[in-house]
Amino acid sequence: MKVIEHLEKANGASLFSFEILPPLKGDTIESIFKNIDPLMEFNPPFIDVTYHREEYVYKELGDGLLKKQVVKKRPGTVGICAAIQNKYQVDAIPHILCGGFTKEDTENFLIDLDFLGIDNVVALRGDAVKSETYFKPEKDGHAYASELVTQIENLNKGRYLDDDLQNSSKTDFCIGVAGYPEKHMEAPSLDSDIHFLKKKIKNGANYVITQMFFDNQKYFEFVEKCREEGITVPIIPGLKPISTKKQLNLIPHRFKVDLPDALVKEVVNCKSNAEVRQVGVEWCIAQSKELQQKGVPILHYYSMGRSTNIQKIAEAVF
Repeated sequence: MKVIEHLEKANGASLFSFEILPPLKGDTIESIFKNIDPLMEFNPPFIDVTYHREEYVYKELGDGLLKKQVVKKRPGTVGICAAIQNKYQVDAIPHILCGGFTKEDTENFLIDLDFLGIDNVVALRGDAVKSETYFKPEKDGHAYASELVTQIENLNKGRYLDDDLQNSSKTDFCIGVAGYPEKHMEAPSLDSDIHFLKKKIKNGANYVITQMFFDNQKYFEFVEKCREEGITVPIIPGLKPISTKKQLNLIPHRFKVDLPDALVKEVVNCKSNAEVRQVGVEWCIAQSKELQQKGVPILHYYSMGRSTNIQKIAEAVF
């Protein structure tokens, strides 16, 4: 079922969903199931599965030469989605990136998803790899998520890259895209960022999932600005509970997200990461309840591969 159909069926109630990471290479699917199992009692209509592109490292050979080696530490997005749908009978939503994909790769990826009966995708540009200062698309790949959305929507209309195809079948993907209440790290301003979000919607996106935020007012103001700009699709808030002191520096640096002073003070005063986790859970519960009272369509949680914190939050909210 499509995400937008789940929302219509909910009839105004706030639903529960979450995002997982594929396991590290060498681990088993059971490590995923172990973290999903405790969350199934909250009836998620869908589960997002992130995609991790290939990166490169250079290994020194014995003769002083360097060998370029492909590294992909978290493969398996498509297989995990198929396994989730088979085991839990809920919709699994793969992320699909511009980075690391040619247009032909993208088309073949989407065909595989369609054959598996996957109804939804989240279309993202993706970040620059560690060896790049700025994001670089593949040759004959997409530079922007809006272009990726266009290709997916074209496939929904039966338009493939090969113009010679006759009587080609149409896909029927529901397309999600990312939104940034505190603007994307590369955007010059929030208004500019919303301008490009609007382009993604115009090109065919059906809903928005936001980057994490820790101040609900940022989300409310973002939604208001989007509505003023004519963006009418559902805007789903993305939430993540803080769990370690290290994240006080990591989250602002990596995601360009502000942390409220009150939250920072509480975490700084903690004597252990166990206390930090409790603070993070309580802060996220308060966020969730306020958002729920305001009638958000779904509360979407970034689990980062661990479900314990999310389970405690869900028990208090749903």
